[in-house]
Amino acid sequence: MTPVGPVVIRFDGGSRGNPGPAASGFVIEVDGETVIEEGHYLGRGTNNEAEYDGLIRGLERALDLHLGTVVVCGDSELVIRQMEGKYKVRAAHLKKLHKEAASLVLRFASVEFCHVPRSENAAADRILNQALTRETDVLE
Repeated sequence: MTPVGPVVIRFDGGSRGNPGPAASGFVIEVDGETVIEEGHYLGRGTNNEAEYDGLIRGLERALDLHLGTVVVCGDSELVIRQMEGKYKVRAAHLKKLHKEAASLVLRFASVEFCHVPRSENAAADRILNQALTRETDVLE
């Protein structure tokens, strides 16, 4: 796949209770078209763990598609700012996830992070909520 325009990964994660049942989701858009949507049921976890899971799975899938340059958008200010190096990762349970995401970022030619309002992250939110409600993965 050789994209002409921007490749955007939109990710999200959530839990019902914190911790509680959790799920993550991501959408990959190539040239303005959605090419992949995935939601993953995680079992028990925190909201931030689910956010990182969505990010990690989105990055992994983009690498599977040999996409070298991506824009990563999420509505989690914490995760985006930690990935940009603007916030420290203090929570012990997030350090491993941050390290995993950071190692994936290094495999791309270029990654730009952007924090977006929840309203601009509706597709990732929708797919994660489907996985959370169904308590199973949703692959589209």
